[in-house]
Amino acid sequence: MLNIVKHDTITEIQLSRPPVNALSLDLLRALQGALADAVPDGARGIVLSGTQGMFSAGVDVPALLTRDRAGVREYWREFFVTCAALAHSPVPVVAAITGHSPAGGAVLSLFCDYRVMAQGPYRIGLNEVQVGLIAPDCIQMALRRIVGSYRAERLLVSGALIDAEQAHACGFVDELANVDEVTTRALHWLGELLALPSHAMLATRQIARADLVNAYADVDALPIDTFVDAFFHPETQATLQQLVARLKKKD
Repeated sequence: MLNIVKHDTITEIQLSRPPVNALSLDLLRALQGALADAVPDGARGIVLSGTQGMFSAGVDVPALLTRDRAGVREYWREFFVTCAALAHSPVPVVAAITGHSPAGGAVLSLFCDYRVMAQGPYRIGLNEVQVGLIAPDCIQMALRRIVGSYRAERLLVSGALIDAEQAHACGFVDELANVDEVTTRALHWLGELLALPSHAMLATRQIARADLVNAYADVDALPIDTFVDAFFHPETQATLQQLVARLKKKD
């Protein structure tokens, strides 16, 4: 589910769960483990990448719909734990967004220090509203700190999926690159950052990211039960079932 590639002192964690890198419970836990292992294994920086054309399609909705309430709660808690692991990373993390990145894929990128996205017909966004889900404030704040309050409101309330050029224009992503050069550019940016005086860079980064770190200081204090309640709302369930039916037709 993951490929771990060492680039000297930078560890690349590549999502590798065909066909679309959907975030299953096992993948989330594997990602948490890889993040926890990276620094003890000598990483001074981390790149989180996907496969060419697809960073991550987000939550594995078909699998989630088969779970009972306890199972759904377990899933969302692990999702937020993964966000917290990225937020609390002691070293910089760059998202190499190698293609489409809707919903959960986009969320993970928001907890990274920098985002390089594939140029071209690829889309990114928090489209939760379009599939009947509610983006909780702990996710909304991660977007607000990147694009600003008003732009975040417009993107979130409409559940918009925007193309790479639009994402770059509004600051959702920091840089665009050819699809086969996204990871290379992520490594380059991170290499330049790591060339700075380490103590000053890391201490300044800690101050700059304090709002994100504090918001995820205690995952169990997040509104997980409220989010689960919303997941089981009849309208949400109907919308998600329709989504899965459309996906099955495409297969």
